[in-house]
Amino acid sequence: MRNRISTILAIAAIAALTAASPPKDVPVRIGGTPDLDACPSNAQVTGLDPRGDNFLAVRSRPSRSGRELDRLPGGHAVWACDETADGEWTGVVYAPPGRDVDCGVGTPSARRQVYRGPCRAGWVASRYLTIVAG
Repeated sequence: MRNRISTILAIAAIAALTAASPPKDVPVRIGGTPDLDACPSNAQVTGLDPRGDNFLAVRSRPSRSGRELDRLPGGHAVWACDETADGEWTGVVYAPPGRDVDCGVGTPSARRQVYRGPCRAGWVASRYLTIVAG
């Protein structure tokens, strides 16, 4: 009987820890098409409310509850690399504001893979991006 109670308590503790863990980050993936750039489109941050916070939050996963990684100003250039099935979130790769860095996603990559740098990556609300090329 005592072993059974210990087992039940252990299972309950594991379930509580699992339920309490925060949702996981979702990495931005690039590539997967041998004929296209690793990130097929260039985009620009647009449509921000100048009377509001006037920045686009970059998140760790495609959700408003995702951890904020960065804040991009209007006009900031990004690579559009990944997208949620509903199209509401875009996985982007971008140079930090004020820096001119080659992010390494402008050439084909046949293998689908997680982006690992040298630039930053995260998720933004798609409605605040305008595709400018690709």
